Amino acid sequence: MQFQVDLNSDIGESYGAYTIGQDEEVMEFITSANIACGYHAGDHNIIHRTVKMAIENNVAIGAHPGLQDLIGFGRRPMQISPEEVYQLTIYQIGAVQAFAQVKGYDLHHVKPHGALYNMAAKDSAIAKDIAQAVYDYNPDLILFGLANSELIRMGKDVGLQVANEVFADRTYQPDGSLTPRTSTNAMIHDTEEAVKRVIRMIKENKVKAVDGTDVSIIADTICVHGDGPKSLEFSRQLSHELKNQGISIKKVGKHHG
Repeated sequence: MQFQVDLNSDIGESYGAYTIGQDEEVMEFITSANIACGYHAGDHNIIHRTVKMAIENNVAIGAHPGLQDLIGFGRRPMQISPEEVYQLTIYQIGAVQAFAQVKGYDLHHVKPHGALYNMAAKDSAIAKDIAQAVYDYNPDLILFGLANSELIRMGKDVGLQVANEVFADRTYQPDGSLTPRTSTNAMIHDTEEAVKRVIRMIKENKVKAVDGTDVSIIADTICVHGDGPKSLEFSRQLSHELKNQGISIKKVGKHHG
């Protein structure tokens, strides 16, 4: 059986005079880039530079819309209506699309960021408005969401192609949700352990939760964080090990119905 997976990273998260992440180096190992749109991180200069970098590396261009919370990096949940979620999603997709368009390229996918992503994983109303915004903007866009989440379900409901996302460096709860970053065991720091978990997710569609139980999972795309201290080493090792295991690394293909 031939296994295939997409590697994505949240990038373009520098802002003004502040540099975050190792975008140029990580870009060599990924197939899809989720580019910050200016609300949680990024700005017009950074979006332009990151889109250009993605094109040069033949990496799929994606919009990474988040909550308007620059100081909290979009990771703090906010009281926000589904209607506003719809508007802020459209607005941010448009920012990245504009920079892609002037270079003669199309946007490939949309992946919500941080707290918005986690809210949409469990809240069907928020998930529906994100999915509807993406569909109304361009029904050919692929929606990335947490594997088996409400966002994936709502994306399918509105008629979008979806990509189930798994996380290489995060631990899982028994219900398939990610362990909150505020918990001490939220992150996996051992590169070898993280790589083994990813290979199992792809080949067996399973991941071990923090309580030791197995959770069923679908791995269409793997998130490799670009802002961690070991992100480059991890991206390199993961890419190398996947190829060793006969797993091909390719961007998520678009299906046309």
